[in-house]
Amino acid sequence: MARQKPQTTIRTHGHSLSNTELALSIHAAVEGLRGLGLRARGTVAILTEPNHQAMLTIRYAAHLLGASVVHLRSANPRSDAVALSADTQARVIAETGASILVTDTAHAARAAELGLRSGQSLRLAGYGFGTGHIPDVLADASQDPAAPTDPAWLSSLPPYEPEHRAVVTFTSGSTGEPKSIGQSHAVWNSIVGSFPGTAEPGTPSVFLAVTPVSHTIGPMVDSVLADGGSAILHHDFRAPEVLRTIAEHRVTDTYLAVPHLYRLTDESASSRPDLSSLRRVIYSGTPAAPHRVAEAREVFGDALIQLYGTSEAGGISSLTPEDHLEPELLPTVGRPFPWVRVRITEPGTDREVARGEVGEICVRAPTVMDGYLSDPAPAEAADGWLRSGDLGHWDKYGYLRLTGRRGQVIKSGGLKIHPESVERALLTHPAVREAAVYGVQDADRVEHVHAAVVRRPEHPCSVDELVDRLNAHVSADLSPLHAPAEITFWDSMPLTERGKPDRARLRSTTQQGKRPSPPWKGTP
Repeated sequence: MARQKPQTTIRTHGHSLSNTELALSIHAAVEGLRGLGLRARGTVAILTEPNHQAMLTIRYAAHLLGASVVHLRSANPRSDAVALSADTQARVIAETGASILVTDTAHAARAAELGLRSGQSLRLAGYGFGTGHIPDVLADASQDPAAPTDPAWLSSLPPYEPEHRAVVTFTSGSTGEPKSIGQSHAVWNSIVGSFPGTAEPGTPSVFLAVTPVSHTIGPMVDSVLADGGSAILHHDFRAPEVLRTIAEHRVTDTYLAVPHLYRLTDESASSRPDLSSLRRVIYSGTPAAPHRVAEAREVFGDALIQLYGTSEAGGISSLTPEDHLEPELLPTVGRPFPWVRVRITEPGTDREVARGEVGEICVRAPTVMDGYLSDPAPAEAADGWLRSGDLGHWDKYGYLRLTGRRGQVIKSGGLKIHPESVERALLTHPAVREAAVYGVQDADRVEHVHAAVVRRPEHPCSVDELVDRLNAHVSADLSPLHAPAEITFWDSMPLTERGKPDRARLRSTTQQGKRPSPPWKGTP
């Protein structure tokens, strides 16, 4: 990288970093971490503002030293808007055995607090700054562009050990404390290798990051940079700013959560931005409404790619740009990637179900995690297969269709109802923008289907009329037993700090008879 022709490699927070400057900062970070005592198999914790360049520089330096990293700001792969509590951050430091915490100025006070909690076992370092108690990890920065490629320096680095841990990330489940996931260098590199650094050989990519590089898109950014491309790191997602950036910097690739895709589609209708540079617009995270995906295709054309995966397994399947041309395929999550094996089993067993029958999706791939830190041998894997917790089936075309998750099935009227099935039915109605379905028990502990809906403003019929229409629509699409016993209308869908519908809050609000319009806890 240092020997390449100088070019802008990273843009973040109003600051640009060339490939030479990035290489020199990695070189300095290696020396700084060494000076703090980091060795192979050690762990560095990183606590900075969202998508700070240190999140890349420190990870690359730690990997060169055979160590791993853990990011402490958030457990949400879609947004850093809600930070982890000090208690949770302290727990993660203890669980990972982190010996060094690298921070920026904005988090120096929290870093000091965590240092006090951890005693002498945790050393603090500033990124680009130092105080009397916190040394600057970049203090030994060299001005010699050849320093990162000096043979003597390179030979001083430990050998590559693929089985050593490289990254600790978190599950993004909608309940409970985040669970720490260990990924070895071999697993991380498999994920990086699964994403082509450019969609057109010989043409470097420009990747726009609007979600945390500490999670899903980290390997994507690595792949783009390794192929000579560049990355633009945004603090968060703001539709007008994203569209301006795409046009101004000729962005070729980006990754979006499904709500982001919706917002860009709506914003584009009025602003008419220049999106001609886009080659890959990857979206995932939650089920997408087929009619909304069709609307997005009118804006993004052949750039749309849907990704289905999990924190534990990495990418599992995708809908290609060609698949988006077939309306019948839009309710699916596509076909598995060539390196991924998928089988669908009876929940709780290893028995594979017949084609078309609903079961639990199990995965085997080189991108599957090494294990939870609290249980290095994954309890959810059997004979090398990872149980995803997702329920689904193969359709007649051999595409994978999701129907829900284990533990969220609603038992109503003698029927097992999967919330995602009802959500998909609701989302096909032109009056519905967003929908979340959940079960609520009455005083006799009989469970009923309830739905929360964000309506589209261009359908101004009365609430009672719309409820009747939606129930008739669900009854016709699925069955009368699937029709919600109650539908509540919201100005915006309440989400958990991990960016998913907050069913626990919806259920509680329904039972209390209160229906506020809460703000989105994710990105603005």
